[in-house]
Amino acid sequence: MASQEKRLNPYEIELPQSIIDSFARFLVPEIQKFYTSEQGQKELEEWKKKYPNQNEE
Repeated sequence: MASQEKRLNPYEIELPQSIIDSFARFLVPEIQKFYTSEQGQKELEEWKKKYPNQNEE
């Protein structure tokens, strides 16, 4: 049964936590750079208008 489940969803994989942490350390500064840029600020404002009930955390 487990082998059938793997065939049904071939994209479900488990990554070691160290890979996830490494990717996050790379990605967070890139996201911060984007949202401090003019384009990022514009897109953020558009998102806020589209989803006014979302809370910022």
